[in-house]
Amino acid sequence: MKVELKRVNDAVHFEASGMTDVKVSIDGSPEIGGQGLGARPMELVLMALGSCSSLDLLSILKKQRQDIQDVNVSINGERADKIPAVFTKIHMNFDLIGNIDEAKAEKAAELAVKKYCSVHDMLAAGGVDITYSVNVKAVQEAAK
Repeated sequence: MKVELKRVNDAVHFEASGMTDVKVSIDGSPEIGGQGLGARPMELVLMALGSCSSLDLLSILKKQRQDIQDVNVSINGERADKIPAVFTKIHMNFDLIGNIDEAKAEKAAELAVKKYCSVHDMLAAGGVDITYSVNVKAVQEAAK
């Protein structure tokens, strides 16, 4: 696997691309010259964890023939107060909307996060405490 970063301006704004050639804007904090032109690197780590887990979760639920209408994931990370300010705790909340069996959703989330997500395993190996929760709403309930 290979990614490339290209500096876009005279500050710290970069454009990254990988195997798909999709461009991702990355920028630093204002303290180091960032201008809010892209995601910060540690935000990308949380996005990687959330997307890795979500892709696997959806795949498992689809194989179980669950009727998934929508998925939203919120991820909160706590960082150390010293440099390097690594993540110490991360919590993911999966909101699933559709006609989904709650027990299947819970089991699928456990497998997706703890067994199949490589990003989870890397962070956990580094000592990050990663937790998750799953909320299932029926389509009618979500419309309210």
